[in-house]
Order: sequence, then C-alpha cells, then structure tokens
Amino acid sequence: MKIPEIEKAAPAKIKSFQEEKLKEVLQYVTERSPYYRRLFKQHKIDILAINSLEDLTRIPTTTKDHLQAYNDDFLCVPKSKIIDFVTTSGTLGEPVTIGLTDKDLDRLAYNEAISFACAGVGETDILQLTTTMDRRFMAGLAYFLGVRKLGAGIIRVGAGIPELQWDTILKFKPTFLIVVPSFLLKLIQYAQDNDIPLSESGIKGAICIGEPLRNPDFSLNVLGQKIKADWDIELYSTYASTEMSTAFTECSEQQGGHLHPELIITEILDENEHPVPIGSEGELVITTLGVEAMPLIRFKTGDIIAAHMEPCPCGRNSPRLGPVLGRKKQMIKYKGTTLYPPAMHNALNDFTEVDSFVIEIYHNDIGTDEIRIKIATKVSSDDLLHRIKDHFRSKLRVTPSIEFRSIQEIQKLRSSKLGRKPISVIDLRN
Repeated sequence: MKIPEIEKAAPAKIKSFQEEKLKEVLQYVTERSPYYRRLFKQHKIDILAINSLEDLTRIPTTTKDHLQAYNDDFLCVPKSKIIDFVTTSGTLGEPVTIGLTDKDLDRLAYNEAISFACAGVGETDILQLTTTMDRRFMAGLAYFLGVRKLGAGIIRVGAGIPELQWDTILKFKPTFLIVVPSFLLKLIQYAQDNDIPLSESGIKGAICIGEPLRNPDFSLNVLGQKIKADWDIELYSTYASTEMSTAFTECSEQQGGHLHPELIITEILDENEHPVPIGSEGELVITTLGVEAMPLIRFKTGDIIAAHMEPCPCGRNSPRLGPVLGRKKQMIKYKGTTLYPPAMHNALNDFTEVDSFVIEIYHNDIGTDEIRIKIATKVSSDDLLHRIKDHFRSKLRVTPSIEFRSIQEIQKLRSSKLGRKPISVIDLRN
C-alpha cells in the first residue's frame, strides 16, 4: 500500500487540508450531535468563526467524564445504524460505549491498513494476532479489518498460551506478530525452555501494542532491550485508543508514530489547556475526522506525550507522536518528585528475578501520594529487596514501599473485570 499523498505533502498543505476537514466535522456535529449542539449553544460558539487549527482553543475540551455522563448524546446517528458496539477498557474508570457504523468500520480498516503499511507490512506477509477479538474489544477487530484491507494474511490465535502461539508460528510461518511487548518475553522464555531456535522462527517483526518500547529519545527502553537481546526482530510501536479510532504507528525509522492527517487532528496541551512548545510533553487532545457515529471534538485522552514535527526520512511530513510517558490521572507527586508508572515499569524490568508486579497508588493519613509495589519472585530475599530499592533511588531518586507477594495474588490483582488487559497500576486515591 502506497503512502497517502497527504502524508508526503508540505506541512503547510497538511495544515490547510486539516482545516478544511475541521470545518466539515464541526458542521456535522452541529447538525447531528445533541452533546456538541448543546455545548456550542451554552458557550455561544459560532463554528463559522473557527477557520484554523489555532481557533480550536475557542471550543471547550471534552473529557472521559463527559463521555461517561452523556454517552448516548454523542451519537450522531440512530442506534439502528450502529453495526458494532465496543467499549473502552475502563482502565481509569467505568468503560464507555462507542458505536460504529458500516462507514466507521471501513474507516477503521483503512486506518489499520495504512498503519501496518507504515511499519513495512505488505500483501505477502502473514500476521499472527495475539489479542482478543471478542469482549467488545475494538483493537482486535481493527487489526483483523486492517490486515484484510491490506491484502495480507492473518491468524487469529487470541491472547496468552505461549505453547499455542509457538505451535501456530511453527505451523503457519507468520512474518509479523501483533502483540503486547511484555508477552514477547514469555514467548522467548518458552522457546528457550523447549529448544525452539528463535532465529529460525521466520518472524521478522512485531507490531507492539499497549506498552511503551522506547524512551523519549526513541532509544529502546529496558523492555525493548530485553526483547532484542534474545530475539533479533524489528519492534514497531503503535499507539491508539478506542475513542480515537485511529492509530499512530512507527515507520522503518522508528522515531515515533505517524499521524494520518485525513483521520485525526492532534493538540498537545499543558495543565492550563494551552499548547506546549513543539517537542515538549503535555496531554494529547484529539479531534476525530471522518467518524460517522461518534465524532469527538477536542477530546482529552489523558495520555502524556510529545509531538515531533520535523520531516521523517521515510518520506512522510506528518507529525509524529513520541512514546506515552504516562497517564495524566496516574501522575504521582512522591516526596517532591513527579512520577508516572512507566518509569517504575522500566526500573522493575531491570530485574529478571521479578516475575510479575502491580503498583498501588494511595493517599496516606495526611493526604499525600504513597506508592506500594507488590512483586512476585521465585526467590524472595533481603538482598533482592535492597538491590531493587537501590536501583529505584539511582534511577528515580525515590524509594517506594516494596512487598513480596505470591504470583497467584499478583495475577488476581492484575486481572481486569473485562479480562482484556492486565492491570499493572491500581490507583486507590479516588
């Protein structure tokens, strides 16, 4: 699949193109969305006065709380036109229902097809899907539709069970995995335990979802380094969410996920909802383009991220998003230091002895943030505990409380209600 021409256009042309698309979506929600029609009336917003991307700041942002409170009011079509109902994972609250029309499913397929192509997947490739397609999960369906539109092959294995994954790899010879990167470590361990030569697997790359692989400078983080140390395959990060219905996937340069200008508008905002300087971190705010059932205007994703605007050697001039640094709601102020859970993930990933963990955030008696990390190991020892604490002090300048727990207890804590994503952070502050 060729690179869409708009992604290769000059930045000024991309901006002009998006401004025309913005006018279309504002007109559409004014006519069809009870929520946005009410919002525009309440704030006396004249959409005809919004002609540039900079003018977007005149419109109040939309939050997940709004989606939860007024879910049906975001629908722009009768429910009879909804073909597929999906829900968010509910990581930071109650899941939100998102409806998709037939047109939205076509858009979803196009999004994933050009995203896979961005990572170098072609018609002759076969992809192994290691995530679920059921349980109202948008991503699994999106991957399937995207591969189908791309003309490649796909094997729907589903989540977990390293033995089944390897049986499929050896039998069907896929060339790419769609996978949560930490699960790659389990596949590596299974291969090593069962004398399966990783170099002869035929896997040339992994489309990695759900967890960051890179540091802010795009170098591999600890998780990425551990994977590459044992399995010499290409690792491509992809970032998306159910609300966006759009993915940001790395190209061959692996310098951030590319924006698709025809599908989404992005802003990076500070705590006061002002745009941050280019390259600085802030909260990602998105406006969807081309969505029929539930378009969103200035939706706050809660993800802390930085945008990179310089042209990419791959030929695309569209902005790129760096790795997710954390979730805004999961920001921790701990003993004068601002922390996000991914930084603690990286510190823990340095210890091969740690089989699993969960991070609990809570308020102490005086209302300040506290961190308790529960870890499961094959061998619990004071030496390991001291080494982990020293490592935290060295890397993060703080030492949270660390407790040994059984693997069964950690697995139970990490199990989400919907069973789709393992939970690594439990926020008890609210």
